[in-house]
Amino acid sequence: MTLDLTPDELLTTTRAVRKRLDLERPVERSVIEECVRIAMQAPTGSNAQGWHFVFVEDPAKKKALADLYGQNFDPYFGSAAPTQYPEGDTRGERQEFVRGSAMYLRQHFHEVPVMMIPCITGRLPDGTPAWIHASVWGSLLPAVWSFMLAARARGLGTAWTTLHLPNEREAADLLGIPYDKVMQGGLIPIAYTKGTDFKPAPRLPVDQIVHWNEW
Repeated sequence: MTLDLTPDELLTTTRAVRKRLDLERPVERSVIEECVRIAMQAPTGSNAQGWHFVFVEDPAKKKALADLYGQNFDPYFGSAAPTQYPEGDTRGERQEFVRGSAMYLRQHFHEVPVMMIPCITGRLPDGTPAWIHASVWGSLLPAVWSFMLAARARGLGTAWTTLHLPNEREAADLLGIPYDKVMQGGLIPIAYTKGTDFKPAPRLPVDQIVHWNEW
């Protein structure tokens, strides 16, 4: 069953969900697999379809992954000074809420029903040109976003995190991911949400980010 959302409502209300993740309700594998089938329709460079999705339900492995995430989250969060925004900028007004939400996920990450690590075949060596990075990640990120949209449509919440990646090799060893042949793109909690009434977030005015013909 999917929520009664128009395409525009789906696109504008798919949020990074942390505090409203239902940590008690199990997530059915069949629902996750529906989302994967939808995600696999995303564009993929040269039709390579080099994506893989590793889902983790095992409590011990979830705890180990959450610990890897926390090893990098804690110093990053503790040393990050608040960004100074102009008065009235909604990013500044929302900053403490975002920090509190991030800390909540840090404290409860191991409790989420399912974690997902999206992966892409191939490992880019140091010094790889930016255009190759764009090509490779451009074959994974659209699929992951499609998964997150499909999850939202089914009452699930997700949030894209990347702070376990400094310990990517350890995560690969934990899950049997062939590190030399596959790159991980993130660590994503998956859970049903507490309520489904998400709203569009405040964003910068379009005229501040749109450029026509030149910067």
